[in-house]
Amino acid sequence: MSDEKPIATLPEGQPVGRVIAMPADTNPEGDIFGGWLLAQMDLAGATPAFERAGGRCATVALDGMVFHQPVSVGDEVSTYAKIIRVGRTSIRVHVEAWKRARGQAEALSVRVTEGVFTYVAIDQDRKPREVPLDTLQK
Repeated sequence: MSDEKPIATLPEGQPVGRVIAMPADTNPEGDIFGGWLLAQMDLAGATPAFERAGGRCATVALDGMVFHQPVSVGDEVSTYAKIIRVGRTSIRVHVEAWKRARGQAEALSVRVTEGVFTYVAIDQDRKPREVPLDTLQK
């Protein structure tokens, strides 16, 4: 956690989700639990991975996770995702989560966390399959 002023930057990637942080999502200190935020980011990263793979994907790794700011109850959390690499069966997606105090539409959004998720395209038997070459990347 940092007391630094937010840097005026813009999210990278496509907007994927928006949710309000609720009291049930807090840790014992009253901040939003990091695991809840991680789950929101995993869902966000799966969206472009699913589109690029043309079907089902499984999360196999997360690296480079950084928490920049805490999230509070009532904050609006928006997620953004951008494919950064496509392999034979895998897709790496950079995901950012941004917060804005609820009810403050003109307030500056602040990046609260980011990470790189790796998804593997899987078939109906949950075995790795090749990512189609002809699937359009969004």
